[in-house]
Amino acid sequence: MRVCRWGNSLAIRLPAAVVAVLGLKEGDDIEVTVAGEYQLELSHAPDNRAILARLRQCRGTLPADFKFDRLETYGDRG
Repeated sequence: MRVCRWGNSLAIRLPAAVVAVLGLKEGDDIEVTVAGEYQLELSHAPDNRAILARLRQCRGTLPADFKFDRLETYGDRG
């Protein structure tokens, strides 16, 4: 594969075998993570339902006395 310029970014084309294994189609969102030196991992990006399910798993995990203070978090920027 060759790295090419695409606007201000760099891009690669995925080989057909990779596309087939991941079941990708045009317009799909994928996540690319660094798996090690000179190694990347590709996976389907989670859709909105999957993200919401992950958030729901976190419900109730904060201590009962937890209070979010926007001013303390953001200071004068908020």
